[in-house]
Amino acid sequence: MNKDKFSEIAESITEDKSLDEVTKSRLLRNLQILKEAKVNILITGATGCGKSSTINALFEDKNERAKVGQGVNPETMNIEKFEYNNIVLFDSPGLGDGSSADIRHSKNIIDKLYEKTNNEDMLIDLVLVILDGSSRDLGTSFELINKVIIPNIGEDKKRLLVAINQADQAMKGRNWNHETNMPEPELVKFLDEKVISTQKRIKEATGVDVEPIYYAAGYKDGNKEQYPYNLSKLLLLILNYTKEEKRAVFIQDINTNEQMWAKNDGLKDYGSEIKQKIRDSFASHGEHILGEIGGFIAGDIGRTAGKFVGRLAGGLLDLIFG
Repeated sequence: MNKDKFSEIAESITEDKSLDEVTKSRLLRNLQILKEAKVNILITGATGCGKSSTINALFEDKNERAKVGQGVNPETMNIEKFEYNNIVLFDSPGLGDGSSADIRHSKNIIDKLYEKTNNEDMLIDLVLVILDGSSRDLGTSFELINKVIIPNIGEDKKRLLVAINQADQAMKGRNWNHETNMPEPELVKFLDEKVISTQKRIKEATGVDVEPIYYAAGYKDGNKEQYPYNLSKLLLLILNYTKEEKRAVFIQDINTNEQMWAKNDGLKDYGSEIKQKIRDSFASHGEHILGEIGGFIAGDIGRTAGKFVGRLAGGLLDLIFG
């Protein structure tokens, strides 16, 4: 059985001679509570937008509990729950297969958006809507965003994320360099315009600002495989809108294959920003994460514990993002 990353951190804490036994005990107790924290993400979009490939690229399921879209009938008919260590995904059926089916699927999405936890908090932390970048007709996707999600997501519209997948097929496969696995300048211009158009269309219809990005989730077809493009940018978008105290838990489930994260548009060092956000979630907010959640760790002990775990987390992230 694969050891989860929090267990590795716990083992390192136990063996660290610089921490006294009281600090170790408190830190281990609160780390266990953090280990049990969940980030719940509802993923939806039109049929064929690439939800399953996106999920399988972003997250690693070493225990094979959450393989998405790989059964005999991979098309989702109901909202399916896939639970990793700390990330819980609700994979919604794709819209666009008929009005009666779309009405039923929309109702299920709305019901999920109003679902609450035992503590009466909203269950869904984020809604990720994936658009098909290879399609000119995005009407179904905008209907979903403008008429189903935005009116029912509550006051915090920042929980809505929009990402345009299949960037490699946006111009019917033209201007994509398969050797470098990156778009040529003409395709970059086309995709940038698609992002602006998407943002403008949602703003005009609803008054809501979104921050769309484009990416390619990649694919594997027999011996042929194309790794993702801009996947780090997508993960950073997700982290940016995840509650700060919950960002740390992503370390458990993000895909540890470095090739998944290697190709990006180069506008930012996304890997470094991802590492910093997760480190900060452990370290700078150590008192909150490892204190308030599971019994207060006071003052200097809280800061020491947070920084200690932050360093360990950073070491694990360096293996993924370099």
